[in-house]
Amino acid sequence: MKNKVLLSIMGLLLVGLGIMTSMTNGKRAQIQQIRKALSQVNKQQKKVTTQIDNLQTTYNANDEQAKNDLLRFAKTYYTFSGQSDYDQRFSQISDILSLSNNQKNQLFDSGLDETGGSRIDNLGLTSQYKTATSYTSDLDNQTIEVLATVIIQTSGTGQKAINQTILLHGWFDTKTQKLTSIKINQIQ
Repeated sequence: MKNKVLLSIMGLLLVGLGIMTSMTNGKRAQIQQIRKALSQVNKQQKKVTTQIDNLQTTYNANDEQAKNDLLRFAKTYYTFSGQSDYDQRFSQISDILSLSNNQKNQLFDSGLDETGGSRIDNLGLTSQYKTATSYTSDLDNQTIEVLATVIIQTSGTGQKAINQTILLHGWFDTKTQKLTSIKINQIQ
């Protein structure tokens, strides 16, 4: 009888051990599935983080390029001491501009008066770029809106040199990497 009880207890222990092993293996399988899922989430997170970093780097580079191009425009556009300097402004910055012909003609007039004489030389007009601060807004449809507050010093024959503040409003196309439009407003 002792042997039967002992065998019964051993049998129950073996059955219990079998059940425990079975449950443990089930938990291990669940743990493995969770590890696989966690690994996939980590890979996706790294991929998304990399994409965000790449987008941010691209946007920051375009943002800086838009500011630099508008400031380059301002320096060239507002620096001249005679008709020859005035005439060369467009050729010096044409590589950063993609303006409509109408806007190009408005911004870069000939500097001549009705008689065909040089208004710039006759009046002794000069302009000197002093400083500027630029800002950009969000990227929208591959266009960055960029603003610059520019201080220039102008003078003419017999006139005292005065400082003027100008607001430039430009649009920069990230595909062509050029300024596609520029508006100029004088600030009083």
